Parts: sequence; structure tokens; C-alpha cells
Amino acid sequence: MIKMLLKDFYKIESSNQIDDKNYTIVVDLNKNHEVFKGHFPNNPVTPGVCMMQIIKELCEYFLNCDLQLKTASNVKFMALINPEINSRLRLELALAQGENEEIKVKNTTFMGETVALKLSNTYIKV
Repeated sequence: MIKMLLKDFYKIESSNQIDDKNYTIVVDLNKNHEVFKGHFPNNPVTPGVCMMQIIKELCEYFLNCDLQLKTASNVKFMALINPEINSRLRLELALAQGENEEIKVKNTTFMGETVALKLSNTYIKV
């Protein structure tokens, strides 16, 4: 079970482990979640920090450990994610063990065929 910081913000529709390092996950955002009432009324946009949290939670789930963000680099929000238009997202994750218990993560998030987010993060196990 995934530990969600924002209860009911999203649900996993499917997940597929491609190999020992690569995963594809389809999530469905809850367009009625409280976050969207403030971000922004009548024009909901998924906050970037919420997308980064989803990625962290998925990594924790697949690695079966708690993680803390050490560095975020090359974070590119390339399209606005309006959950009323695009609630279904496909996340492609590549996880690699780094030095000193570091976990290096590369992500590309898609809304249909549109790239919404690309990032490279490094986490430490806690």
C-alpha cells in the first residue's frame, strides 16, 4: 500500500515493472480533491510539488523504504495538468542505486502523448 501525504489525491490504475530498474505507472488524479479548490478555483492546475510527491511515493512503494529528497535537478514542467481535462497520467520511472544509499530517479510524466514533466532526483534512504 502506498503511503500518501495527500489522502485520495490519486489512485494507481496500473503499474508495470519493465525490468529491475524501470517502471511504468498509470495514475488517475482525483479532480475533486481539496488541493484543486485553492489551486486554482474554476481553473484547476496540479501543483508541481504534488507531482514531485507522487513520484517520491511511487519510488518508496517500489523500493519498500522511506526516502528523503536530497537533490532535484533538471526539473522541467512542460505542460499544465488540469485534472478536469487530463486526470490520467503515465509516469515512467528509472530507479538506480547510487553511492552511499542514494537512489537516483529519472521520470517522464505524460498526459496522453504530451510530456508534462521531466525530472532527475536523488533521494536518500531514511
